[in-house]
Amino acid sequence: MKDTLRTLIEDAVRESMEAGQVALDELPEVELERPKDPAHGDWATNVALRSAKAARMSPRVLAEAVAARIADHPDIAAVEVAGPGFINIRLSESALQRFVTEARKAGVDWGRADLGHGRRVQVEFVSANPVGPMHVGHGRWAALGDSMAALLAHAGWRVEREFYINDAGVQMEIFAKSVAARYLQLTGRDATFADEWYQGAYITGIAREILDAEGDVWAEADPADRESHFKEVAYAQVLAHLDQVLRGMGVRFDVWFSERTLHEKDADGRSAVDRGIDELREAGHVYEADGATWFRSTAFGDDKDRVLRKADGEFTYFAADIAYHRDKFERGFDRVIDIWGADHHGYVARMKAAAAALGHPGQLDIVIGQLVTLLRNGEVVRMSKRTGEMVTFEELLDEVGADAARYFFLRRSTDQPLDFDIGLAKQRSNDNPVYYVQYAHARICSILRKAAGLPLDADMGAADVAGKLIGADPQLAVLTDPVELVLIRKVAEFPEIVEEAALTLAPHKLPHYAEDLAAAFHQFYTVCRVVTDDKTLTTARLALVDAARLTFERALALLGVGAPERM
Repeated sequence: MKDTLRTLIEDAVRESMEAGQVALDELPEVELERPKDPAHGDWATNVALRSAKAARMSPRVLAEAVAARIADHPDIAAVEVAGPGFINIRLSESALQRFVTEARKAGVDWGRADLGHGRRVQVEFVSANPVGPMHVGHGRWAALGDSMAALLAHAGWRVEREFYINDAGVQMEIFAKSVAARYLQLTGRDATFADEWYQGAYITGIAREILDAEGDVWAEADPADRESHFKEVAYAQVLAHLDQVLRGMGVRFDVWFSERTLHEKDADGRSAVDRGIDELREAGHVYEADGATWFRSTAFGDDKDRVLRKADGEFTYFAADIAYHRDKFERGFDRVIDIWGADHHGYVARMKAAAAALGHPGQLDIVIGQLVTLLRNGEVVRMSKRTGEMVTFEELLDEVGADAARYFFLRRSTDQPLDFDIGLAKQRSNDNPVYYVQYAHARICSILRKAAGLPLDADMGAADVAGKLIGADPQLAVLTDPVELVLIRKVAEFPEIVEEAALTLAPHKLPHYAEDLAAAFHQFYTVCRVVTDDKTLTTARLALVDAARLTFERALALLGVGAPERM
């Protein structure tokens, strides 16, 4: 409808130009938005305000000329000029009613767009160090990245999900020393445990698994050999556990990329990190100073140049990140999206500078995820009752479930800190937003089953019930009650919400939309009896609630949240 109205307004301006009413040299770009106040109509455009100066005429006069040419279109019920020259448009009932048919006909493709035109995008997210359990912030980024990927796919991109394994560097050596020390202690031997090593009880758990599987054969082994072996075994255990927990929330990665591979030497003795620096050097973006190797990132908007290789010959983490992003673009992605934690905010400018220097300006998006504070019925939760340590993502998932976890993680914009109330997430009441939305969907499914005369425990899914019950051509012209039209308008917004959320990488728009849709449905259900003695009206209202059901299902699917048919 938005495209239809845009074309209609463009044609009206063109006709006014051809008739000599409007003196413009070229057709202006037409922007449409939904008024904040529904009383002002379904759509509004400021095209007259933006074009009046070039046309050398009053914005209101220009707006009235355009409004007069679109007022008689069958999709428009009313058009008015407001304020200094806004054009407010209210759609006709017949235009609104078509959205019911459109949604039901589209099915699982409802809201699908072609913004990506089949281009490839990689979304890299979570990317935790494989040295221990994930914190709740990782859970937020997992939900965000997975939903963002789903939205982009629904908007026409070819999406690949990637987990970057930070398995190189000093933290892996500390991890190995920590596990080895706990292993020795479990065998009854004395072992020093440094304050800076990993202190969590999970380290003892990993050591115990190794002891149970391999016995005490490593107790008298060379310390270097023991730590080298334990590093690989413990690393594999943690990585497998990370994957298991993420799958428990429905998150599956296409690629797990090891940071180690960036440092492996080829036949020429050069690593991917070396090659990345060499490419930048050949392009004139690298120089030597004070015994170190520097990237001239200020040439690409960064506030200072960055070190790639320190004076002692060690690469910086930034050098490895450059090699990693070079590898991403070499794999043929048209766009790369990274989701990072809040502590990486100062890293954004240099990474975008590096992408530009590698020949990919504007192709890297970086989303910063803010912190999560856990609450229980309004009180801050500081540690796990079970372990006495931090509450892990896995523990939160076990307590509230995947649906509630994902929904609550996604309900707030990622650039804002999140207060996650565990008590609220577990409530089975309308105060719990995920319950409120899922219950609306389940109620619609119940309406369809009852209308079909099916028992509550019938196996037939709601989509099949609706298909048999409603038929191909319900008479939707009878849907004229104001609350029916409110619900239709909300269903009709879904494709716009998907497009906007995909364009702005903002999945949080979906939960707010779903809650508004639930409110519109509950109001409709309160005012309008669905199954009546009027068969035509009954069938039309069943079609409407089925369109709402399908919209709930699609919105929840893009969030990675289930749409139960019974609750």
